Amino acid sequence: MPAERPPQSGSSPRPNARPPRRRPRAPRSSRGASSLRERFTRLTPRARGLLWGLGALLGTLGLALGGLVLGYGRSRGPAGPRLVELDWPAGLSSEEAGALLADHGLVESRDTMAIFLRATGGTGDLVPGPHLLFEGATPWELRRLLARSFLRPSAKVTIPEGYNRFDIASRLEKLRVAGKKAFVAASADPALLAELGVAAPGTSSVESAEGYLFPATYELGLDSDPREIVRRLVAESDKRWDMLAVRHKDGLARLRASPGWGRREILLVASLIEKEAAVDEDRPLIASVFLNRLLDPDFKPRRLQSDPSSSYGCVAWPEEAPSCASFAGKPTPAVNHDPKNRYSTYVHEGLPPGPIANPGSKSIEAVLAPATTRYFYFVAAGGGRHAFSETLDAHNDAVRRGPVKRDAGAP
Repeated sequence: MPAERPPQSGSSPRPNARPPRRRPRAPRSSRGASSLRERFTRLTPRARGLLWGLGALLGTLGLALGGLVLGYGRSRGPAGPRLVELDWPAGLSSEEAGALLADHGLVESRDTMAIFLRATGGTGDLVPGPHLLFEGATPWELRRLLARSFLRPSAKVTIPEGYNRFDIASRLEKLRVAGKKAFVAASADPALLAELGVAAPGTSSVESAEGYLFPATYELGLDSDPREIVRRLVAESDKRWDMLAVRHKDGLARLRASPGWGRREILLVASLIEKEAAVDEDRPLIASVFLNRLLDPDFKPRRLQSDPSSSYGCVAWPEEAPSCASFAGKPTPAVNHDPKNRYSTYVHEGLPPGPIANPGSKSIEAVLAPATTRYFYFVAAGGGRHAFSETLDAHNDAVRRGPVKRDAGAP
């Protein structure tokens, strides 16, 4: 057995040999902190005092800014039920925005509001145009409303069948969704009407989107753009109309052939039915009365004699008819027979200039599928029902027998 050789110089160390110990190095952060402390200690007492003061000042400003955003931002503005409808200008600075809000009584201090706006991102995201704000809102709420933020609250808005655009505007304002004036203006904006297909571009005969604002329940953000609301309601009307047009394609074809009606005329008659009818069973019968009066060659003059239509003239165009000066919500003989009331179907033959309300599906269906009758008259008979007659004598008898709420017949 050969003898073991001693290890030669330059050979590998034995496996059990320990590597030399290295002195641990301090982490960089520790070295940096130590270096900063060393530099700080080399400063003069005055310099160290100035740094301490600057740090305290920055800390105080940070606390103040946090208090402004968290505290002031959640504080309620001047209390009160008043709503403020305003047209927000474009390009306002924080100072100008604070001043405008203070001038309208929505915040107490314009300067504090300006600081709050700057601290929360400035005014670049505030949306110009019509806004509906309210007293008692916090600065955060005002900011979110003006920016039309998705974080702002919403409201469930139910529009009943038969509401006209003025009724809708009042409900939207009451629920703080949009200002009444702004919504009425948006619903009559010619450019918007052309965009939505309610009127052809350049058409002046279509006064508004009345009739196309479908009655339903909508979830709408507070302080919404009135134009967007009109778009949404008209879009719902388009969807419902497409379904009804397919369901009643034969009735639609007949009306297009004679008397040459399109969607607008059908919605117009449906709006009259919506304001006249109280029960669903009467809708096709009332539709037959209006169609008989317009299409029967023996019925002259071709006047629909609908009280709700005359009333709408005083709602939409009160300055045109002298009789509207005393209008208090219900039609009077003077309103019905005023020749300057363009919506009076007692003095003007044929259809009124436009829809008088926004009809639901059942009233539209009544026009597309009316009852087949020889009725030319109807009168309220109590319990929400109507009495229908073929002759004026029979109609006058019905008037004497029952309560008269709406009379669509007697000349």
